Amino acid sequence: MKRLHSLGNKIHFVSLGCARNLVDTEVMLGILLKSGYEVTDEIERADYLVVNTCGFLASARKESCDTIDALFQGKKKRAKVIVAGCMVQKHKEELKQQFPGIHYFLGSGDMEKILEAVQSDAQGEAVTSARSYLEWGEIPRQLSTPKNYAYLKIAEGCAKQCAFCIIPKIKGPLRSKPQEQVLKEFDALLSQGVHEVILIAQDLGDYGKERKEKFALEGLVREMLKRKGDFWLRFLYLYPDEITDELLSLMASDSRICAYLDMPIQHINAVMLKAMRRKTSREQIIFTIESLRKKLPGAVIRTSLMVGFPGETEEQFEEMVQFIQDHPLDNIGIFKYSREEESPSAKMQGHLSEEIKQIRFEKLAATQMKVVRKQNKSYLGKKLKVIVEGYHPDSPYLMRGRFYGQCPEIDGQVIINDGRKVDAFGKFYEVEITDVADYDLIGSVVGPVASKKSLNKLAIK
Repeated sequence: MKRLHSLGNKIHFVSLGCARNLVDTEVMLGILLKSGYEVTDEIERADYLVVNTCGFLASARKESCDTIDALFQGKKKRAKVIVAGCMVQKHKEELKQQFPGIHYFLGSGDMEKILEAVQSDAQGEAVTSARSYLEWGEIPRQLSTPKNYAYLKIAEGCAKQCAFCIIPKIKGPLRSKPQEQVLKEFDALLSQGVHEVILIAQDLGDYGKERKEKFALEGLVREMLKRKGDFWLRFLYLYPDEITDELLSLMASDSRICAYLDMPIQHINAVMLKAMRRKTSREQIIFTIESLRKKLPGAVIRTSLMVGFPGETEEQFEEMVQFIQDHPLDNIGIFKYSREEESPSAKMQGHLSEEIKQIRFEKLAATQMKVVRKQNKSYLGKKLKVIVEGYHPDSPYLMRGRFYGQCPEIDGQVIINDGRKVDAFGKFYEVEITDVADYDLIGSVVGPVASKKSLNKLAIK
């Protein structure tokens, strides 16, 4: 075991941004735990405070700076602050100026050097040209999610060149893990009792393409499905142009694949899509949605939409409002355009005021809320396979869980008002839906789900 620094051995972690960042944080956590360090949730008790930053948008960078500032304000005098991740990769000098007391910097691709950062007596950095991190071989990882689900990162970087996005500049080009490595990690998660494995990448559909592999994602999923057991497999994120007939057939063939797709489309107007440098047209997006509904009846579709892109007219915005009414989607993440100086769109003409963006954001959100309420009412009286995760934070008399159409942390949940038949958390139960509350469903537990009984696919009774 490596020596423990004389300062102490308690570590406090903060992970900001996406689930891909969370996986990197779990790798750093695993390395330190293996070396004898301990984790604490209390800032004032920590000897080392590590924050994994997000640098995607101005708002994310502000959150990172606010978090770092809070750590400095709350830490004990001799404790060291270590800053890692995306913001370090692109804005390290700004961070140095604003926080000269930062002990160590780690770049986006340098997470395995966390032990070096902690044990260094002097201020320093490990920021290489590697812009994204994929763990290899035997590097340890300590899950920080509830024991029933975990994220599995199969690729980093991005092959797309969307006009509003700086991810390729932060994370670099697409890099996919070999299938053998992904399967090894998948098996490890299942052996730890994880019931739901969520595949993540900037775009899952691009998996293996930098190696000129065809249908690499489909091949990977087929191998995963050879594993025994009653688990859930969930996909985040698949762009519309990457959703193949073969993938849809695969999803329909095995109830362990959640009939759920997070499919970012950003806009629906043809002019806006072209300006954003998206690879799909309005017609292709609608065709994909209709194909999903036909081949996976009851599939839950999540997307992201952007308001206020440079040059967006009122008519183009209203086209998007009408679109979500004509083609109802189950969940939508709505974003206001953020002007990132290194993005191609930053130099475009027609940037809109924050006031206009906010008005459009509120109108689109209000429209979607009406759609969600209507969509959720279709579940009334039906029975769903739900993984019951624990007590509801608002009441010890309520429980909470999710059915296949609800992804952790970003979607609604199933609120259980009668859980008398629940004998353990982290298990599947059959729940009858009796009411809705905006994005959440409300129901009572009918009983446990037998291992061979499939209620995954909307097939709900």
